[in-house]
Amino acid sequence: MRQNHRRFRLDVWGWTTIAILLLYGLFLLYPLGLLLKMAFSDGMHFTLSHFVRFFSRPYYSITLINSFKVSFMAALLSVLVGVTLGYFMSMYQIAGSRILRMCIVMATMSAPFVGAYAWIMLLGRSGITRFLSGLFGITMPDIYGFNGILLVFTTQLFPLVFLYVQGAMSKMDASLLEAAENMGCTGVKRFFTVVLPLIAPTVLAGALLVFVRAVSDFGTPMLIGEGYRTFTVILYNEFVGEVSQNKGFASAISILAILITMVVYFSQNLAASKSAVSMNVMRRIEKKKLRGLSAFLVHLLIYAVVFISILPQLYVVYTSFLKTSGQIYVKGYSMQSYANMFSRLGRSIQNTLIIPALSLLVVVLLAVLIAYVAVRRRNALSGAVDMISMIPYVIPGTVVGIAMISAFNRKPLVVTGGMLIMVVALVVRRLPYTIRSSVAILQQIPLYVEEAALSLGSSKLKAFFEITLPMMAPGVFAGAILSWVTLISELSTAILLYTGRTQTLTVAIYTQIIRGNYGIASAMATVLTVMTFISLLLFNRISKDGDITL
Repeated sequence: MRQNHRRFRLDVWGWTTIAILLLYGLFLLYPLGLLLKMAFSDGMHFTLSHFVRFFSRPYYSITLINSFKVSFMAALLSVLVGVTLGYFMSMYQIAGSRILRMCIVMATMSAPFVGAYAWIMLLGRSGITRFLSGLFGITMPDIYGFNGILLVFTTQLFPLVFLYVQGAMSKMDASLLEAAENMGCTGVKRFFTVVLPLIAPTVLAGALLVFVRAVSDFGTPMLIGEGYRTFTVILYNEFVGEVSQNKGFASAISILAILITMVVYFSQNLAASKSAVSMNVMRRIEKKKLRGLSAFLVHLLIYAVVFISILPQLYVVYTSFLKTSGQIYVKGYSMQSYANMFSRLGRSIQNTLIIPALSLLVVVLLAVLIAYVAVRRRNALSGAVDMISMIPYVIPGTVVGIAMISAFNRKPLVVTGGMLIMVVALVVRRLPYTIRSSVAILQQIPLYVEEAALSLGSSKLKAFFEITLPMMAPGVFAGAILSWVTLISELSTAILLYTGRTQTLTVAIYTQIIRGNYGIASAMATVLTVMTFISLLLFNRISKDGDITL
């Protein structure tokens, strides 16, 4: 007889659900609740003065407008580029498409601030801009400020839209396009009247994801923004500068950041659910071979966009082998930057392996357990677990770091200053990604397989670990690799929590850039790029189709 899995029972999975809720209560809800309390308190009484201060002073309030402006434009340009490339690469045979796709994924998986650093070296005041100005008298657009932030965001975030569009196109039935073609609707007209309306919900989801990523980014505007201050930069500066004097103001800014990202996230879900189109794929789209001028122009466009998006990583690798004299690049090539990196900052590489590895173990364990109770033991408590687990998905990393410091830098639980707080923060921040991939694979496993084991006398835990988990393993492992990539490239949370003993590669790169040690920074960024590339190769090897789900 089929069991009723909708009713909460105090069995092993019931206790698991309670334990997970307690962990979320301690390491997520409590820190966020403390932020909320400090935002509306002057230490003794309820107050709105922190919010009044923010909105009454243009120095602070303009950062909201700046963030919305650059994030909106980044989303718009990312849609334009991502939809174009996604459509062409789904409809036509493109030479080297697997390598191109790998490069596109690399562009979005690398740490964003590394791209900002590379563009500064390329088009900054002492880069190609200076060379062209001296040789030809050409004045290049200023890479700093709004233009630079927009360039970095677009080149690194359009792949999110691209991946969404390719996923939607793979689920589109070829007969729809053929029917439109038989009625004389071809080319651009078919795209706007048939294809675009069908993939519109997916495009919207990708655009809003780009917006959330851009508005939450800290490293890029910090490095390349100069006078163009964004919301996350002012949040970081105010917290670091005023942590001992006015925690309430920094907390109020954090609450505003949470509200902004949550409004965008729920707007995305609402819009997607209202405009969703259900498609049954009887026959997938077969890619056509382009010929003549069309083939040349499409290939030129795709290769140009991919080259520009991957150029920062390539240039960083190149500069890591240049000879340096102090902080200045000189003629010739050398491995000195790598030697300096290992002698001075070798521990950061070790930390980048150890801290994310420990975090990943906890992430995978919690993700499979949360996915199981959310899918197989659906009830009020497991539903609460599923909902709470997605909160960190929409919270900027800077806010997570501030919340952790505020909550665990005081008695009775003091864990700041060590590796533990880094692991906890990374687990909380990146857990939602692996949960989604675990849920997706679990929904494809029929329940009767597990019930058959239970009917033969197997315990619930034994059936899970010996039957269900091995069937989930490929999807969970693929999701874990992508989580690993996001863990090793995390900056916005780590920059607030690290110490000299727990400094990771991303933090070390950022600090070396700030200090002007560009050779060492390039060497470390190259190591991070290689780690990301190897991880993605492993993902492609393990994943059945190599598709990345977002």
